[in-house]
Amino acid sequence: MSIDTTVQGIIRSSFDRLTRSERQLATALTSHYPMSALGSITTIAEQAGVSTPTVVRMVRKLGFKGFPDFQAHIHEELETTLSNPIAKHDRWANDAPEAHILNRFAEATIANLRETLSGIRTSDFDRARDLLKDQRNHVYIVGGRITKSLAEYLFTHCQVIRPNVTLIAPTPSTWPHYALNMKAGDVLVIFDIRRYEREIETLNRIAAERGVHTILFTDRWKSPVAKTATVVFRVETEAPSAWDSSVVMLFVVEALIEAIQSAAWKTTRDRMKDLEGLLETSQLFRKPRV
Repeated sequence: MSIDTTVQGIIRSSFDRLTRSERQLATALTSHYPMSALGSITTIAEQAGVSTPTVVRMVRKLGFKGFPDFQAHIHEELETTLSNPIAKHDRWANDAPEAHILNRFAEATIANLRETLSGIRTSDFDRARDLLKDQRNHVYIVGGRITKSLAEYLFTHCQVIRPNVTLIAPTPSTWPHYALNMKAGDVLVIFDIRRYEREIETLNRIAAERGVHTILFTDRWKSPVAKTATVVFRVETEAPSAWDSSVVMLFVVEALIEAIQSAAWKTTRDRMKDLEGLLETSQLFRKPRV
């Protein structure tokens, strides 16, 4: 069954048009899908912290006739999955039991990748590429407590591809100094996942007031920055861990890096040649022994 036609896929693709209580229910249902959606309507409502009328209202908004129809579709999905040998994939780590963290994490990551790709519009991706390749404007990149490593990764590659790229230091007290140089048409790339950081929201507001375009990398619940961002990449981060997973977000970042350098290859190639000469001069790397 296509990812777009599963009940889980329908819930996630409809997230933006749900009310606050319905979003709370949607999050509960998709967190441990499908088991979280197989209880009684009363149990599901209690576990999500919503009322039973909210459950009924949401499943109808999703296009189902009612709660029984909603669960019937889930049972149909399970029957298809269990009876179709193609859907029974091998363990990712052959020498590890199915319940091993390597296999559980791999399964979660593959599911996250599929869900993320199903929600990214190519027009949004191309818009982000065009903004980042335009060398007439300056690019600023900033991350949060955890995502600053992703921001640095993107910055390192963008430095090679184009001039005028700045990695904003992870010290909010210095951010007004960066904003001082921002002008209309510049681009601010923000990485912000739960728990969303107030200082990043403030920086984005200041940048927006100056006419700066924002490209946001966030999770399924969406950072408050999404309200004014030019492009939003909503990435699945759930994993069998106490931490959110950055694997799929890094995948999107790397795809974007490739798109930017391909779109501006002539400039990128010249800069790469120049950089190689500088690296040779600095003797940064060991030369292979002949």
